[in-house]
Amino acid sequence: MTTHATEAAEGKVYDVAGQDWDQLVDTVLESDEERLVINMGPQHPSTHGVLRLVLTLDGETVTEARTVIGYLHTGIEKNIEFRTWTQGVTFVTRMDYLSPIFNETAYCLAVEKLLGITERIPARAEAIRVMMMELTRISSHMVAIGTFGMELGATTPFLFGVREREMVLDVMEYITGLRMNMAYVRPGGVSVDLPAGALDKVGELLKVMPQRLKDMRKLLDANPVYLRRTKDVAYLDLTGCMALGITGPILRAAGLPWDLRKSQPYCGYETYDFDVPIEQSCDVYGRYLVRVAEMEESLKIIEQCLERLAGPLKAGPVMIEDKKIGWPAQLALGPDGLGNSPNHIAHIMSSSMEALIHHFKLVTEGFRVPAGQVYSAVESPRGELGAHVVSDGGTRPYRVHFRDPSFTHLQAVPAMCEGGMIADVISAVASIDPVMGGVDR
Repeated sequence: MTTHATEAAEGKVYDVAGQDWDQLVDTVLESDEERLVINMGPQHPSTHGVLRLVLTLDGETVTEARTVIGYLHTGIEKNIEFRTWTQGVTFVTRMDYLSPIFNETAYCLAVEKLLGITERIPARAEAIRVMMMELTRISSHMVAIGTFGMELGATTPFLFGVREREMVLDVMEYITGLRMNMAYVRPGGVSVDLPAGALDKVGELLKVMPQRLKDMRKLLDANPVYLRRTKDVAYLDLTGCMALGITGPILRAAGLPWDLRKSQPYCGYETYDFDVPIEQSCDVYGRYLVRVAEMEESLKIIEQCLERLAGPLKAGPVMIEDKKIGWPAQLALGPDGLGNSPNHIAHIMSSSMEALIHHFKLVTEGFRVPAGQVYSAVESPRGELGAHVVSDGGTRPYRVHFRDPSFTHLQAVPAMCEGGMIADVISAVASIDPVMGGVDR
């Protein structure tokens, strides 16, 4: 990359990207203007991940803020083109690694649209998806608020956030066998039914979590130091949010109750009773309040899921009945972990040659998806997470591209930071809550 300086109305404008720090310094040294250009990141403390910020300072005031990304690039979207439709789940779950269930669900909803089976997904599977997503929302927001507190110098909120997140991850591990990146949601439903005792574990979490949220509020809601660092900081009003494509808690903290669970319902969210929290402050503090309120609403949704899963949806399939799509078949939790049930193994190995052939082709080759393209979006903890999926009629995706909210929201960094203090850059970036795995994917 090369740094270019061009004349503009207000003076020279510098374009900077990766691997050109030396050129930028040389170019700035040639200028008569007094300025300080500093490199913040990429590091986890303060930049909320492997994010690089190039800041131009006038004293302690930020006059220009530029984001540099790409340090965590994984090529996930390209890799999916060389895997079957089901194997794609294993890749997308690793993008925004703080909310893997949302990545999986957005992708699977798009595949199901292409297959034309959206209305045939079992109701029990839908309820499990909703429960898992809302548990993940709590887990993600706990990390957001906890790390935010730590970045401002308060370690106790971080300890609280990690402790509460561990409770959620314990439930995830009990249900799916993994704490993160579970690949639990599959095209057609979920990979395996809830194990015995899962609802009891979620019920125990519901008894403890409300008080834990109150404890977090006691630490931060009226904390004078926290208020000084968050109120009227990183201001971005509704007009700015709309211009930059901002969604999620940042948009709702600007007063607009836009939530895809209400405006464009999926997975049966229209049948659940919950509110969309909003604030009018347009600042860091408002974004914090929205996230805490969202966790309280998630607890309400999870409670409704438990009532359904223990009542009218107590029994039933968790994968579509179409054997040409429901892969892998009849998974079960056994003493050696997750695998096919003994009955299914006995069937394909000793009872039916056709079943063995079908199982082999389904696992190795995968199912075909009709040609076409769709866009499917879910309300992730950070905002609208959308999957644009294209099929050419084969057993592999032709193209998969995600609209990740973290990537979209990083373009708000200059609007939030320029004109403010350098210390407030930390607050601004933390209030965006970017996850760099989703940005670079």
